[in-house]
Amino acid sequence: MKILLLGGTKDSTNIIEHIKETHDYHIMTTTTTEYGAELARKAGSDEVIARPLPKDEIIEIIKRENFDVLIDATHPFAKHITQTSASIASELEMPYIRFERPTTNLENMDTSHIHYTDSFDEAGKLIESKFSQGNVLHFAGANTMEDILKHVDVGRFYPRILKVESSIEKCEKLGVDPSHIIPMKGAASLEENLELIEKYDAGVMITKESGDVGGVIEKIQAANEKDVAVVMIQRPKIDELNKNDIVSNLEELDIKLKTFFKNR
Repeated sequence: MKILLLGGTKDSTNIIEHIKETHDYHIMTTTTTEYGAELARKAGSDEVIARPLPKDEIIEIIKRENFDVLIDATHPFAKHITQTSASIASELEMPYIRFERPTTNLENMDTSHIHYTDSFDEAGKLIESKFSQGNVLHFAGANTMEDILKHVDVGRFYPRILKVESSIEKCEKLGVDPSHIIPMKGAASLEENLELIEKYDAGVMITKESGDVGGVIEKIQAANEKDVAVVMIQRPKIDELNKNDIVSNLEELDIKLKTFFKNR
């Protein structure tokens, strides 16, 4: 069986490792960065493509390589690629799985420091109007910086990003001082977040509601301890998704795969 996996996340590497341990399936993984591709290779992906792919090229690959199933394990905020992958599966009438990590359970946490917004533009406006003291720690990726910096002074802006060429170029274009760039490799621990708040004299941090895998709990815990505001952007709603195509853990993924492949 052949699987095309849209990856680049911790979820996708977990999926690769799990499938390779439990099934004899061939996996091609697509990522937008070489860093993501390297992680996919280490996880055991048979083939890797390390660049953004337009819809037409994904369709061409699926047809040429005769893939049996398409799995979208991209980031919860990668709305466009999820919309695209769902439409591709519909057009080609092929089995499709959207792996969507669960939202963070905050029932037993102090959430008094959290301020929710529906977009990064709203987040920038909120910070400008309510949180003018202290610096801004941006824990939401390089692609979201521009909307924040429409409203927030770049002099108080400290992004934690992957130090890859495309992200560094975005920082240069937006006027972010190189000394303000915080190198990222994976989610930060509570201790690392506390250190960053102190080191950069932060008054507010920006994060996506990216689930436990994205280190949301550790960010909130650090903010609570240091009395720092958390501006949290909520996940986009994707109307094109059929809820029956969504799984949120590896057990559910196995059930779907067995359903697709039981007659093969």
